[in-house]
Amino acid sequence: MHTADWQLGMTRHFLAGDAQPRYSAARREAVAKLGDLAADTGAEFVVVAGDVFEFNQLDPRVVSTSLEAMRAIGIPVYLLPGNHDQLDASSVYTSALFDAECPPNVTVLDRSGVFDVRPGLQIVAAPWRSKHPTTDLATAAVHGLLPDGTTRILVAHGGVDTLDPDPGRASLIRTGPLERELADGVIHYVALGDKHSRTRVGDTGRIWYSGSPEVTNFDDVESDSGHVLIVDIDETAPQRRVTVDSRRVGRWRFVTLDCRLDDDRDIADLDLNLDQLPDKERTVVRLVLTGTLTVTDRARLDACLDRYARLFGWLGRWESHCDLAVVPADGEFTDLGFGGFTASAVEELVATARSADAADAQAAQGALALLLRLAGRAAA
Repeated sequence: MHTADWQLGMTRHFLAGDAQPRYSAARREAVAKLGDLAADTGAEFVVVAGDVFEFNQLDPRVVSTSLEAMRAIGIPVYLLPGNHDQLDASSVYTSALFDAECPPNVTVLDRSGVFDVRPGLQIVAAPWRSKHPTTDLATAAVHGLLPDGTTRILVAHGGVDTLDPDPGRASLIRTGPLERELADGVIHYVALGDKHSRTRVGDTGRIWYSGSPEVTNFDDVESDSGHVLIVDIDETAPQRRVTVDSRRVGRWRFVTLDCRLDDDRDIADLDLNLDQLPDKERTVVRLVLTGTLTVTDRARLDACLDRYARLFGWLGRWESHCDLAVVPADGEFTDLGFGGFTASAVEELVATARSADAADAQAAQGALALLLRLAGRAAA
């Protein structure tokens, strides 16, 4: 079983209330349920290709509960230190707590080179020892090995030169040398971590990113997370035929909705789309809102979003991508029955809401929308 980027202990700054504890629990549950998946598929062992933990300095409870989740898997689990949990002087893997509570089925791949799984089967490990390696750790780990009939799985972490926008970076994993080692039978599968989306690398079918087993970012960054890979290597075949099967284990979703809003019908459509999203407690929604609304419609939109913000794991606007103008309509406030000083204040807010000063206009628009909601003109 190939997995990576568990990043146990991860927090998402926008999750509030009980959403963050539920999200953290889901990440641990995704690990623990690998035991059932192993029993179902007959997996012999698990490799975790880096970033098992979010940081090296973690709350002791995170370390203890994480190790207990690994114990529950029930088969051997091999952990590779990555860029988030590098094997330096402050490493979580060398802490007294980890050493005392590490279950017997868990092995840390704490050196570059070969680890024997059983006779005829080896893991070749390329652990990170610093945040900024100055060489291709994967190629270095394989260097000097010979095609002697041993089945070998390379476990590495980091970007690859064929996908990274900076192909000249020294630490990038070079796919050309790995493909030659695969062709020569030195290694037979490359389990990669760092990219959180499930991704096949090259044309051999033997180099994969498993992606994170639970989503960590929105769909424009992370398009295919939430999986682990079941890798079958036919040790009876001279070329070690490899079959890769993906299984979904993640339960959370981070989605982006792009909506143009120009009238109350558009708001009703948004309401319907939000209503139809399943598993709201495990769904994070980022809204890109564009268009032009009256203050009445803005108040109706605010009431709609307030309601769904109570239902979803998180719901909010992607402010840097939103372009939603609010323009008070003529006569929009004439029938509220205000007089005297209050009427003058409303007229001043309307004028400010139409002004060129963006900050003042936005504040005035919000005040007018709240006024309409308090007056009962926007249904919750």
